[in-house]
Amino acid sequence: MATVNPVKFFREVRSEALKITWPTRRETLVTTAMVLVLSALAATFFALVDLLIRSGLQGVLGFFGT
Repeated sequence: MATVNPVKFFREVRSEALKITWPTRRETLVTTAMVLVLSALAATFFALVDLLIRSGLQGVLGFFGT
């Protein structure tokens, strides 16, 4: 098992943490808006598909029912 020097470990962690680039406020707002819009589009799509399948099944079951 390799020995790890805690001082060296934390120095490396700090140097890696300094490489992080955080998104700007504008990037965060744009990506949030994109997520909300695409979620609404997906919800609408699946609601329409559900409506079509439900009406199709009701039609088939009504045809073969009494």
